[in-house]
Amino acid sequence: MKREIQNEIQEKLKEIEEKEQVAILYAVESGSRAWGIASPDSDYDVRFIYVRKPDEYLRLDPVKDVIEWQLDEVLDINGWDLKKALVQFQRGNATLFEWANSPIVYKSSAAWECIYETAKLYFSKKAAIYHYYGTANKTFLQDLQEEKVKYKKYFYALRPLLAAKYIREHGIPAPVLFDDLMKQELPRELSREIDRLLAVKRNSDEAERRLQNPTVQEYIARELERQKEIADQMPDDRNYDWRELNRIFFNLLQEENS
Repeated sequence: MKREIQNEIQEKLKEIEEKEQVAILYAVESGSRAWGIASPDSDYDVRFIYVRKPDEYLRLDPVKDVIEWQLDEVLDINGWDLKKALVQFQRGNATLFEWANSPIVYKSSAAWECIYETAKLYFSKKAAIYHYYGTANKTFLQDLQEEKVKYKKYFYALRPLLAAKYIREHGIPAPVLFDDLMKQELPRELSREIDRLLAVKRNSDEAERRLQNPTVQEYIARELERQKEIADQMPDDRNYDWRELNRIFFNLLQEENS
């Protein structure tokens, strides 16, 4: 990462805290840079979790629970309020678990470490696999049906399918890095073709279109059918007990108030 971008992101986070009167507990990179498959013109997808002052959570009028700070060709910065994040953890939101395991961390805190330790109790294999299936299926239907496709879209289908495969086999959140997901057992020809696509993506502009790859195309289609069937048959494994999440939320607000 270029040093000036790192500095700019840190300055943006401080600016958000000052202008929004919040404390950022955790901030990371998401998307292709976090996955380790960025193109030369990939932007920086910065995601963060913040907490407001305790009395803000006691207001009768609603307080926004998302901060959408910047969206341009270089930086995409937005964050979630802690209360929203905890509710989504209880629902087994796979995106949040990805943020929590991002290999690129811009800011963290002791409070966040405690929060995530509690959140792990709410990871749902079924919810995560459904999420990844839905993401891959949407990409496949919307972006991979034409004769020529953007190669980056292959990875927006492949990565969630490989993540679902990992979760099904290991029962824990999947690695964020694409290279780690590729360590799973896959057909040799498929691995070769994915490596070839990845080499092209890393050295091409994201908007560039090329002919479909039949090997990868067929794998995505088959895997979508298989994982949908598997997810449908899995038992509901969500944790519906709010006590631990309530406890960590109340404790953090007490600390903020002291």
